[in-house]
Amino acid sequence: METQYLYFILTESPEYYRHMNLGRICHIRRFKYNSEITNSGSTIKLPVFFIGSSLDYKINMSCLKELSQEEAQLLLALPEDHDRLKWFKERDALQRALTLSEGNAVTVEEGGETLRGIIRYVGHLTPPKYEDPISGVFFGIELQGEDKGKGNTNGSYRTKQLFTCEKYSGVFASFNRVRPVAPTSPPPSSQPETDEVAPGDRVTYFVEDHFRHGMVVDVQKKGREHVVRISTDTDENGKTGGEIEVPLQAIAKGELPAEAEGMDVDTAQVETNTDDIYTNLTVDSVVEVTLATGNGYGIIRWIGTLPDRQEIMAGLELEEEYGVSDGTFKGQRFFSCPQRRALFVKLISCRPDSRFQSLASNYSEMMPKYDNTEKDNGHNGVMLDPVPPITEDQVKQLLIGRMKGIQGHCNSCYMDAALFSLFSCSSVLDSMLFKSTNPQDAPIQKTLLHDIVNPLRSKGFVEGQHIMKLRQQLQNQGYSRSFTTDEKDPEEFLNVIMHHILALDPLLKLSAGGKVQESYCYQIFLDQNHSLVLPTVQQLIEHSFHSAGLKLAEVPSCLMLQMPRFGKKFKMFDKIIPSLELDVTDLLSEGPQQCMICGNLAQVECTECFKDPAFSQTGFKIFCNTCAAQVHSHPHRRSHELVNLDIPKGYLGHGVPHTLTRDKLELFAVLCIETSHYVSFIKYGPNNQDWIFFDSMADRQGERDGFNIPEVHACPEVGMYLEMPPAELANQVPRDMKGVAKRLFCDAYMYLYQSTSMCLYR
Repeated sequence: METQYLYFILTESPEYYRHMNLGRICHIRRFKYNSEITNSGSTIKLPVFFIGSSLDYKINMSCLKELSQEEAQLLLALPEDHDRLKWFKERDALQRALTLSEGNAVTVEEGGETLRGIIRYVGHLTPPKYEDPISGVFFGIELQGEDKGKGNTNGSYRTKQLFTCEKYSGVFASFNRVRPVAPTSPPPSSQPETDEVAPGDRVTYFVEDHFRHGMVVDVQKKGREHVVRISTDTDENGKTGGEIEVPLQAIAKGELPAEAEGMDVDTAQVETNTDDIYTNLTVDSVVEVTLATGNGYGIIRWIGTLPDRQEIMAGLELEEEYGVSDGTFKGQRFFSCPQRRALFVKLISCRPDSRFQSLASNYSEMMPKYDNTEKDNGHNGVMLDPVPPITEDQVKQLLIGRMKGIQGHCNSCYMDAALFSLFSCSSVLDSMLFKSTNPQDAPIQKTLLHDIVNPLRSKGFVEGQHIMKLRQQLQNQGYSRSFTTDEKDPEEFLNVIMHHILALDPLLKLSAGGKVQESYCYQIFLDQNHSLVLPTVQQLIEHSFHSAGLKLAEVPSCLMLQMPRFGKKFKMFDKIIPSLELDVTDLLSEGPQQCMICGNLAQVECTECFKDPAFSQTGFKIFCNTCAAQVHSHPHRRSHELVNLDIPKGYLGHGVPHTLTRDKLELFAVLCIETSHYVSFIKYGPNNQDWIFFDSMADRQGERDGFNIPEVHACPEVGMYLEMPPAELANQVPRDMKGVAKRLFCDAYMYLYQSTSMCLYR
């Protein structure tokens, strides 16, 4: 199938970009490529985008070698560009990797050893980010025999279960570490190299939306697929003694209980005492059921009766692929979910997810209790009156410690960090919690206020089930089918909440060429010729506005700034210095401004002086007419073109006092990312040392049946680095920086600023 993108690898240094690493992967849309080929002369330069970058580069086609999409994805799993170039040139290894698939016996290099295993997963560990159409493809391998226990995973990657194996018996590896096991010409019906099933084993197999039982007769390899021949207990017509051939991936060793099959449930296996029936379970409840492999966890997607059944049944969407269909039962669809995630069981067999229940009971004594005697309008035990943000004096009592903040669950860190940053110690966006909204969106607003913001501010803790409830509501509204399972970006979540759900007025109004553009956050982009090395946030936004020709149409009440990065993995700067205050006076398109030299009313701006080394690296270069004439009398500046500023009529003909009030925003939070995991820093007080650090998944109790432990702790060490001279800070080795300071200075993803005056009017 023809893809919409073409992919290339950089094999020679291009003209004007000699600094570029060879081995970088880039892409171009196919229609754009065809247009360039048709319209170019003898020398073809393609406007390509490198993976992880939002900038296009004109690269001579002679410097590029074309890749298939599959080759590009395999090469992207390698961490370094020079490795990609090396293995691209070793074509045999790359081509051999393209033939590998699930079920293949292989060896894998791990920890200096060559281990034997079977491929159980081929695919991405993380989805593509930003504008990238693809990401790296890895091999998930279950180690076999004596090599079991020499791995580093049970098949999960960052809380997401990609395949299942015993603890420490799985490995995720890039293609250059994986080799197929050479075949030894086995007879056609020989047992494939797998320890999953063998002749004589009792198994459960999946056909036509049903689980059935039988005994393995033989295991064969037909083409690239392993097939199991089974002597069936009963076939689809109820007859015994037949045989069937089933793909290996549709086999489960042992017999799953009928409970998991959605068939007749043995009453001895299901407790029906009144105490064990949870009558408060509804659609979207987070529950668990007992399966042959242990507890299964999921969300109720449907409740009702099935054909030929009298009991009230529940249709579950499981967290892992332990199900039987994609939401169908006997050919009839009851709900939709990914394949093998749907399971139909008796409703009385479901119970609330114990991971959250045990969490609440274990730590209930640590949490302040609500007064249930207050009027709650149907929200039992939940305070409905608005709760103000946590103050500087309350931080230590309410927020510091383990099991504090927002509990993470199933790739929720992007949402946990964003909500904690916005609402724990700031009220700048509280208007979104109370504004009128559409009736269909009111439950989302209610969940946000009553189940998340109020408990966070009053108890200092929010259980993970409330975040999952919000994610379910967003998913059910149709904004994304993967809100409850996949990683997202904070800005994607915030845009859905503020724009699509609550219809909040855009926070940011930008003026460009006389036209006003509106948005909720601003992505900082820099031109390729910038000279910044250890920038402050102030310098970054000024350079970005300068290169894009932008101004602020008004002072924003809240400013969300995304730092310049080439995707999440590639940072443009090793360190960024937080600007505790952001002076936006010179960024405004209207209003009186001071001459940068004499302090009188500024009348003109020189964009060409912005990067002049004779001036400060911070601030736009604006002058009164007198100073502008003096500055531009220098031979190097005589050709500069000056731009007249928009001056309010009341200021024309008058000077401006030197005490002109400047418009400044204060920093209140920073979201950071490292290896796809989001955390946040909160600036909760006026001193440089007044910082706290929040991680929604700082620790974990238990494994698959366990839960994450969020933590908030003070990080006054940040203040020490803020007070360092820039030269000394630049020389700090990140791994040697004290506490968590490295994460703030080196891993910043989004800075959040607020105007304490403007937020009163929004």
